[in-house]
Amino acid sequence: MHYPEPTLAARAARVLRDNDTGSVITAAPRLYPHMWSWDAAFISIGLAHLHVRRAIAELDTLFAAQWADGMVPHIVFTGRDGYFPGPDRWGVPDPAPGVRTSGICQPPIHAIAVRRVLDIARAGAPEDAEAAERFVSRVWEPLLAWHRWLARYRVDAGTGLVTIVHGWESGMDNSPRWDAPYAAVRPGPDLPPYTREDLHRADPGERPTDAEYDRYLWLIEGMRRVGYDAARVVATSEFLVGDVFITGLFALANDVLAELGESLGHETAEVRGWASGARAAVAAARSPSTGLARDYDLRAGRWLDTETIAGFAPLLCDSGAELFELWDSPRWAGNPDLVVPIPPSTSPSATGFDPRRYWRGPQWPVLAWLFGWSFRRHGWAHRAAALREAGIRLTDGGAFGEYYHPFTGEPLGSADQSWTAAVVLDWVCA
Repeated sequence: MHYPEPTLAARAARVLRDNDTGSVITAAPRLYPHMWSWDAAFISIGLAHLHVRRAIAELDTLFAAQWADGMVPHIVFTGRDGYFPGPDRWGVPDPAPGVRTSGICQPPIHAIAVRRVLDIARAGAPEDAEAAERFVSRVWEPLLAWHRWLARYRVDAGTGLVTIVHGWESGMDNSPRWDAPYAAVRPGPDLPPYTREDLHRADPGERPTDAEYDRYLWLIEGMRRVGYDAARVVATSEFLVGDVFITGLFALANDVLAELGESLGHETAEVRGWASGARAAVAAARSPSTGLARDYDLRAGRWLDTETIAGFAPLLCDSGAELFELWDSPRWAGNPDLVVPIPPSTSPSATGFDPRRYWRGPQWPVLAWLFGWSFRRHGWAHRAAALREAGIRLTDGGAFGEYYHPFTGEPLGSADQSWTAAVVLDWVCA
């Protein structure tokens, strides 16, 4: 069944309401019963169309879990069970009374979410606009602290790229981008035993393998053993990669953060400098043969030439417009077998492409939204409109899958995924 846009929006609103615990919109009812950092940012955008102050509360909950050093953790745990690794496995000191988190971060999309919530509020009732303005005033400093943490601890001095110490930090957990760096991670015999919860709640054929999970958890053990000290984590992690997608997003988010700060009368030269440095790092990371931007394995000292959607990071930075020729090609959105013209997470022509397995091939509505939002900002309105139309066509069955089979449109992963519902709601309502 294909729902008309008003009905699709109503169904998306229902998903967000059903997944609401009161203080947190859980990422998905079965597989992800907690708050994820970049999920919460996308979710707040959809929520703003329903209730601006509830959207603000969602971001307030996330930033209430911000660490004293500025890091925004990738998971804020609710009281629910059924997810592994849970707070005990992470072993992180609580950042605030009653708040339990993981020990890594996720992509810094939060300034973009704040900007979008503000824009939605300004188009509505005066009291919503006033609430959003007050929110921006108080969240600007926490956002600044978060970006400063990335600049201080994670920007590599040599490449200028924002580094990650775990594939989970990228948001693209099992992407082929990380195959080589993960292959060098050697779990020790003292890795504590564990039982995976995800395999009981989703198709194992769509989930990371057990060998991948061993590496994921070994990296966590390494962080625990240095007490999650930000500098020591970077110095000791067996996995240390300059992430070109996060770097492109960091450039974009810093531009947005600077604009918010300037509207409040803050000095933003430091933020503008971070944006400029990130933009230059993305440009320098482009492959001379394909034009795609590349990640850099700092432990192995090599560029990682994988054909994933991260290679289009220059388009987030308002550069690399010539990449649209590749974007439209049969290797990407122009592939004739795609159900809609949205680039899959991995090129169908690439080694390692798997149309069903998480970040190794499916299409992700949230990335279509993110690229579309940046395209509209950069003046490529027709490109943004095309992604909006394709995203609605992909999701108009109303299942709100976590991701979608690129050749059949089958919703995969967890159903009733909050961030998918949120971006669909923004597409339709906007």
